[in-house]
Parts: sequence; C-alpha cells; structure tokens
Amino acid sequence: MAGRGVVPEDYPPPVNSPAEFIKTSLDGEEDRIDIGVTIVGGGTAGLACANRLLQLLADDPDLMESLGEVPVAIVEKAKTCGGHNLSGAVMRPGPLEELFPEASREEWRTEGFAFGEVEKEAIYILPNGKRAIRIPPPPPQHNKGNEVVSVAALCRYMQRQAEEAGAYVLTETSASQLIVEDGAVKGVRSGDKGRDRDGEPLGNFEPGTDIASKATVLAEGCWGHLTGAAIREFDLAKGAEPQVWELGVKEVWKVPKPLDRVIHTLAGWPLKIPAKYHQIGGSWIYPMKDEQTGDDLVSIGFVVDLDYADATTSCHDLLQQFKTHPMVRKILEGGERVSWGAKAIPAGGYWAMPKLSMPGAVLVGDAGGMVNLAALKGVHYAIKSGMLAAESIYASLKKGEQSYGNYEDAVEDSIIAKDLYEQRNTRQPFALGLIRGGPIVNLMIATKGRFPGGRWKLHRNDAQPMFIGKTKNGYPKPDGKYIFDKLSSVFITGNATRDDAPNHIRVQKNVPREIAETWQWMCPAGVYEIPEDAPEEGLVDVTVNYTNCVQCGAITAKGGRLTTPEGGDGPLYQNT
Repeated sequence: MAGRGVVPEDYPPPVNSPAEFIKTSLDGEEDRIDIGVTIVGGGTAGLACANRLLQLLADDPDLMESLGEVPVAIVEKAKTCGGHNLSGAVMRPGPLEELFPEASREEWRTEGFAFGEVEKEAIYILPNGKRAIRIPPPPPQHNKGNEVVSVAALCRYMQRQAEEAGAYVLTETSASQLIVEDGAVKGVRSGDKGRDRDGEPLGNFEPGTDIASKATVLAEGCWGHLTGAAIREFDLAKGAEPQVWELGVKEVWKVPKPLDRVIHTLAGWPLKIPAKYHQIGGSWIYPMKDEQTGDDLVSIGFVVDLDYADATTSCHDLLQQFKTHPMVRKILEGGERVSWGAKAIPAGGYWAMPKLSMPGAVLVGDAGGMVNLAALKGVHYAIKSGMLAAESIYASLKKGEQSYGNYEDAVEDSIIAKDLYEQRNTRQPFALGLIRGGPIVNLMIATKGRFPGGRWKLHRNDAQPMFIGKTKNGYPKPDGKYIFDKLSSVFITGNATRDDAPNHIRVQKNVPREIAETWQWMCPAGVYEIPEDAPEEGLVDVTVNYTNCVQCGAITAKGGRLTTPEGGDGPLYQNT
C-alpha cells in the first residue's frame, strides 16, 4: 500500500454481511406472520407504493382477499413514519398530485407538510465570508412552481392515507434480515427488541419474527441494511459504478420576518477551493410559512460531498460557519432554532443505479439511487418509483408471478431515468477539483450530458486518502443561541436510543489518527470520540458513543458500517 496515504477502506468494519443480513429459510406457518406485500421503510417511496397498491386493490376485491388478512404492511423502524426522514426540500409536485388527485395544494398546506409555491429564487456563489455574487440558476435548478415541503410531515400525511386505505403500519420495528429461499426473496425478519448492550435479553425481551410475503419492497432510503444485502446477494450492482454519497445537515428556524424566495449557494465559501481538499458542496435556505400556526419558518442546510480528503471536514460545523455570513445573518437573526437533523444522500446518479428488481422484491426511491444531483431533487422520484413498483407488483400478483422486470422497464421509460440520464456525468468531473471540474460540469449540464460524452467513472468515498488539514480552523465557537454544538443539536431531535441498547455501529476501534479524525469530525451527532491522551500520530483508539446516533449513514461512506438498530431508536424528526 506504499504511496496510498491513509485510506478508510484499508480499515474495514467487522461485519459479516451475508451471515448477518440474509436468512436462508422461512420459519413454519405457526411461527411466522403472513402478509400479502411487505414494504420495508415508511418514507415517501414506500408510502407511495402502499397507497398506489391499495388504490389498485380497492378495485379488485378478489385479489385483495387472496392476499390475506393483511394485504399490505409497512415495516418502519422509527416511532412514526417520517421520524427518520429529512430533506430540504423543494419538491416537484407532479407525482404527489398524480397519487392523490383529489387533494389540492391548499389542502397540502392545511395538512401541515407543504409551505407554499416557489415564486422567486436566487443562486449565489460566496467568494468569502463577506460577499455574495448572484448568478443565473442552471436550467436543472429552476424551481418556479415547485412546492416547499417537510418530508417528515409529508410521510405522516401519507401514512394516514395508507392506513385509511387498509395498510397495516408496524412502527418501531426494524427489519434485520432479508429472507432468501430457493433464489427468491420470501420476506423479512423483524429485529429483536429488549437486548442489553452485550446482546443479552432483558426482562422485556421480544424476539424477532419472520414476515412472509408474496412481494417485498425495499424502501429503506439511504444506506438500507437489507438493500445492501440484496444488492450483494443478487449481484444487482453488476456493471454499475460504485454509489457515492453526500451528507446534509439541516436546521429549521422560526424567524421574525418572512423570506420571499428560495436561495441556494454553490461551492465556494466556507469550503476550501484547492483541489487537494476535494471539497464540493453547497447550501439551501427555503421559506416555510406554517399555515397551521401562522409562524414564518426557514429551512437552512449545508451539504458536503463525502469524497473530501481533509479529515477535519464537518458538515455540521460548516453549516454553523455558513450562518455567520452577512447574507444569512440578515435572514436568521432575531429568530430561534426549532429543529435540526442530518442525513446522507446517494449522489452517484444514473451510472450508479443498481438493478431495481430481483425474484420476489424491488428497490424504490433512495434505495435505488434515484437522486438528481444537478437539480437537487429526489422526493418526487421516490414517490413516482413507489407508484411504478405498486403497479408492477399488482400486475405480477394478477398473473401469480414474482418477477418484476416490468418495473425496471417502467422506471427506464419514466421521468426518473430520463432526468437522471441527462445529468449522468455531472458529479464525476468534481474529482478534478472545482477550478478544473466546474467548467466541465457546466458543459455537461448545458448539453444534457452529450458533451463531453461517454461514461465517466466514479470512485468509492472510502478510497479517498485522508490528511489532517485546516478546515476546522474556520469553525465558529458555539454560543448556544445562534451557533450550536453537535450534542445540543442531537438533543432537540427527540433521539430515543436507550443507554443500554446494543451497539448498531461497526468500526475498527484502533486506527490511524487520520481515520479517527475523519470519523470524529464527519459525524454530525458526536458519536466518535478520540480520547484526550491519544497520541498525535500513529494508531489511536476510538470511543463510540452510539446512543447519540441519528442514523444519518455517513459512517458507511468513510470506512464504518451502520447496521440494524433496535426498532424505535434514533431521532423523531417533526418538520425536517
């Protein structure tokens, strides 16, 4: 490994993926639960699938009856659907309008998940911590007519619609294993509950249960445990580029005066421009008028590509630094922070999408990598993919089949693949740095990927050599009023992880200082800690404060692994 530098992938986590996440036989009928269609994940993709499938089944009572007492169930590890969901988000409304055609956009706002149609927008480059240069929005980022939403609140709305239509929602329930028998997915096994930190049963212990299904939908979002197992088991990523990731940290503020436009910044300050830092990212500021309370809210967030090389890069602290810019202070000062959260984002685009179906199961939404980096969009693709999956499953159930290749064809023929293909090479040139890569990206966007053409390679985030740089020198000191530390931020998420819960995070505990610093700075929740007496060079021990974890998934991009937590653990996001 001479000349490689210190690379996270050289320190892999202690995980035995096939043995841990794949169960090779289904329990007998007396020891399992039989469900028609099981959807793993109560995010926008999974809930769209449930709602659309129940719409189709409502007109087909014979098929509905054949699926048993529970035709459709959603397995959700959070305390409620939306509890682990976070996005900006400015959503293209089409797929949601298609799913619920009788609900007007005014009704969306009354329901509390939508905050107004975009009328004005502005994009800036920040050359430093004082100035802001406005630029024309690139074509993919035109947002006029789109809707500002809270994805967490949208999921709760979609959960209510699904339950009214007949879905059974199993909240606080993790899916710990994918059941694969005779080359096909037969269902999932729910995770145990009530074990202590050493894995021993407590007095309230509840063992997991096999959930047998005629069709399984993996809608786990980013870094799904069973999604990863399925991709490996069925070789779904064969021929695809490796998936790469970004990390977003978000705050919601109650502000004294309304914001009249959506704002984005691209690259530039507070990121480091020199290519050696490999820092790419940007920010958003969105107006949120709460029709229920009358409050003026603002969604503000910062996103960092996880391909960075400086171990001291911290998305949470970059957001705090971004807030010191005069343009941002003018919007937030006099206000109050009311929410915080963090989530990783699949950023590989079209070339990194895995095969979306396997015998007995499909992937939808972020699990299938359906995010358009150039347009900063993913929510409407998730909804559309869930609907297409439902239609494919319905057609296959009618035929008595478990093959869903028609779902892949439908995605390829839809706006999902069309949009992602046009932006297929807009992420990769940034590996050359902002100065060299930026103009190439502009050409890619202007020509919809035709020039420079071809297929540009992606490289795993954990293959990036790390060094201890100077990004941390710019982070402001927390004051608890405008600038916040990580632990106080985790506190307001409603994180409910038990202090004696089993550790769901896998990392090597004795690693080079560069790797330890990477994990410590990267984690927005302060999970990884380097002891004060650790050596400045060489190997150091890492303390894992796993009960802080908000399950953002970033650690899996940089050499660790987030595994299945106990159901009900983690944050309880409200308006993120």
